[in-house]
Amino acid sequence: MKKQAGFTIVELVVVIALLGILAAVALPRFLNVTDDAHNASVSGTGGALRSAAGLVKAQSVVDEASGTVTYDGTPVTINANLYPEADSHATCQSTWENILQNGAPVVATDDSTDYKAEWVAAAGAVAAHCKYTYNAIAAGTHFITYTPENGGVDITVP
Repeated sequence: MKKQAGFTIVELVVVIALLGILAAVALPRFLNVTDDAHNASVSGTGGALRSAAGLVKAQSVVDEASGTVTYDGTPVTINANLYPEADSHATCQSTWENILQNGAPVVATDDSTDYKAEWVAAAGAVAAHCKYTYNAIAAGTHFITYTPENGGVDITVP
């Protein structure tokens, strides 16, 4: 009679324990991928907004425009510094929609879309600005601010 060969119960338990330890170490790294994706999305959108504001100013200089400039076929209201104007919740939304290219995240003045647009009045040393809060994360910790006075765009991701 031939002797059957196989794994002992001890060998199986050791292998299962090693797999459990590897999973416990690797799982947190994979969970961070989602956070990294959200951070990259906000950073990329903020960079696009920063570039678009700069391009609107450049178009305004080239056209020697005042009040309104045609950017990518769309009229955009500009301020005295030639940056896209925004001075209310509605104009923050329209600035976003008018200067970002097709396929940009959707923005509204409520929480129903990718980003919530709101106007923040000047307070002390903080200039008036548009705040675009990323709604895919409930905490509201990811946002983009656009300051029409100087065309500045700041990106906040934790």
